Order: sequence, then C-alpha cells, then structure tokens
Amino acid sequence: MDPVLTVTVVSVLLGAVIAIAFFASYFSKRRSEVQSIAKLEPQADPKQHVRPPQAKKSHSKAHSHSAADKDQNKRHHPLDLNTLKGHGDSVTGVGFSSDGCSLATACADGVVRVFKLDDASSKSFKFLRINLPAGGHPTAVAFSDDASSIVVASQMLTGASLYMYGEEKPRASDETKQPKLPLPEIKWEHHKVHEKRAIITLVGTSASYGSADGSTILASCSEGTDILLWHGRTGKILGNVDTNQLKNTMAAISPNGRFIAAAAFTADVKTSLGDRDEADDSRLGQMDCFSDSYDFLLQVWELVYSKDGSVKEVSKAMQLKGHKSAVTWLCFTPNSEQIITASKDGSIRIWNINVRYHLDEDPKTLKVFPIPLHDSSGATLHYDRLCIAPDGRILAATHGSTLQWLCVETGKVLDTADKAHDGDKRNYSHPVPATV
Repeated sequence: MDPVLTVTVVSVLLGAVIAIAFFASYFSKRRSEVQSIAKLEPQADPKQHVRPPQAKKSHSKAHSHSAADKDQNKRHHPLDLNTLKGHGDSVTGVGFSSDGCSLATACADGVVRVFKLDDASSKSFKFLRINLPAGGHPTAVAFSDDASSIVVASQMLTGASLYMYGEEKPRASDETKQPKLPLPEIKWEHHKVHEKRAIITLVGTSASYGSADGSTILASCSEGTDILLWHGRTGKILGNVDTNQLKNTMAAISPNGRFIAAAAFTADVKTSLGDRDEADDSRLGQMDCFSDSYDFLLQVWELVYSKDGSVKEVSKAMQLKGHKSAVTWLCFTPNSEQIITASKDGSIRIWNINVRYHLDEDPKTLKVFPIPLHDSSGATLHYDRLCIAPDGRILAATHGSTLQWLCVETGKVLDTADKAHDGDKRNYSHPVPATV
C-alpha cells in the first residue's frame, strides 16, 4: 500500500475519533445540566408558579406601606387627627360652631374658610371660601347664632372692622334639614370699632343666664384698653368696658353669657430703693424689686339682663388677686362658675367666681398648680394659651409650638406634643358642646 495513502487514512480515523470524543463530552455535560434543573423544579412553591402577578403584588404592598409611613411621619403627634389644608398664609384665628360640626379659620391671605367636619378623619374637607373686602385681612373669627352665620374681625390701615356673613334662616318646612354653611353675604358691618387699634380676640356665646333670651353675645377685645359687646344677629353695641391698664392681652366671655373677664398688661410694681448716692443717679439700677408682695389683678364684669332678655348694663363685679406676675391667658370652665388663669409667675390658678360679690364676698382660689413646663436649663416656662375641654376635665395649654394636656383636677401632664405646629399657635379652640 502506498505510504501516503496509509498516513491519510490514519489521520482521518484519528480525527474522527477525536471529534466523536468531543461531541460525546459536550452532550453529556448538557444532559447533566438539564437533569440538575429538573431536580430543582419540584422544590419550588406551586402557589408561586405565576411570577409576574406575585412580583406586582409584592411591589404594591411595599408601596402602600411606604405611603402609610409617609403619612405617619407628617403627623406631629399620635393625637394629631388631621390637617386642614388650603391656607395661603398663617392662620390668625379659629372658631367652632355651637354644634361642633363646622370650623372657621381666619387667614392672613385675606380669606375666611369654613370647613364642614362631617368626618374629622377624612382626607379632604369641603369648605366655603369667604373673601373679605379689599384692603383688609382677618384677625379673628367667631360663629354667631348657628353654623349659618359668622362674624369676622378685619384689620385695615384705617382701623378694625367687623363683618357678619350669613344667610336667611331656614323656613319651617326646612327645620329638619342640616344647616347650610354661611353664604358670603354681609348682613351687617362696622368700621373703626376700636379706632385704629387691632382686634386681638373675638369670642361669642349664647346667653342663657337669668332672663337672657339666648341670643349670641360677642366680645371684641382691642390691643388698647377697651372691650366692646355686640349683639350677634343685629350687630348692635350692647356695652363696653375699659381695663384701665397699659394694654389688653385678651378677653373671654363665660359660656352662659353672665361674665366677661380680661387679662391686661400693667407696669405697676412695688419697689424699694437701696442706699442711693444723690450725686450718682446711675445707682437707680440697683433697686430691689419686691414684686412678690404685689398682686396682679384680673378684672371681671357682669352682664345684667332686662326682663325682655336684652342686655341692660355691664357692671364691674370682682377682681381676682393672687398672681405675682402678669396673667398671660384665661378661660372659663363649662359651668361658668370657675376661671382658670396662667401667669408668668409660673403658676396656674383655678378661681371660684360663683360668689355673692354684691355682698362683698371675694372670689376664692380653689387650686394652684405649678406650670409643668421647663426649658433646657430647668427654668419654668409660661403658657401663652389655654383652652378647656367641653367636659371640663382636660386643659390644653401651649407655649410656642409646644402643646400640653393637663388634668384639671390634679394639674398633672397627661401628654405633650413638642412640635404641635411648625410655628407658634396664635389661637385655638375646643368645639362646644360636641367634640370631633
């Protein structure tokens, strides 16, 4: 045989053997991979064989938890029920209607908003927008006879004004229907009511004491020294009082319409000069102040009603003596028989004013509590706002953006919200008689 042919045949056979060995190894490896995958498949959960929907469902749950966490983070405190949105500037005043189902807010953007609180936990609320006359911005707001009438205090360059917005009373056939929100229609108005001084508080109540006819009585307190009383429905001035101090801090009217109380700033203080060199008046600054021996007065007036239910006169009734520094805020208890005061002297006092003052019986201090709020150095802070719950058992108090709930019986702190608002609270209110 030809040697060349022999070499060629051997080379072809050798190449064939190598090729067969290579392909055999390749297919054997692929077979083992397929077997491995087949063994793993039975271990999978048969309920999760449809992966796309399951992945989508997991993503949806993660998204919902994220949204819930985000909403929770927006809340300042666990008791923070809801936030009323839509204000274009700082809120300067709030007020609940007598049924507790409507809340009016006065805003520095020149708009009064009346929210309908059918469900206080709802994500959205219906509200009525009332635009004040041009040139003024609302500083305080209060409901009049019912949820269908509202009185607004507005400040302009020319002075303070009062507007009453409302609608006609429902006909007899409509008495069973739910009261509507007030229409943006001015029923009465007064201008320059406190000359050019701003109205700092506006409060109202349905007069039920004695022969009172149940009409709403409003009290507007200026930053000066005067307080005016108004008939809610007609806008008639019923009387006025003067605190005769440097300037007013606030005024409140008792729930039954019998008393008016005012806190005002006074500079009176008893002092005693130390040894003084007549040639050196600079030592005046070395005087010793004995303010502990001086009682800062809180004044109370009584509304006297005629037999026909109208206000006959407003007479000075009593003075509350005991605080050693200025009273920052006060509120009446729901039964109109006590007054709760907070002072810069670091105390809260509860006074009994259900006394025969016309027989020279003085009001009595029932309880004195230390203010349980301190700064980082341990110094006692003072409360700048007070508001009592409709049941008379819980007192809400604020200092700046800090809100505390106190037990009226013991003065103990029930809870604290360190940052109840992004800014300081200017006014707040409890619904009377219903809570939301």
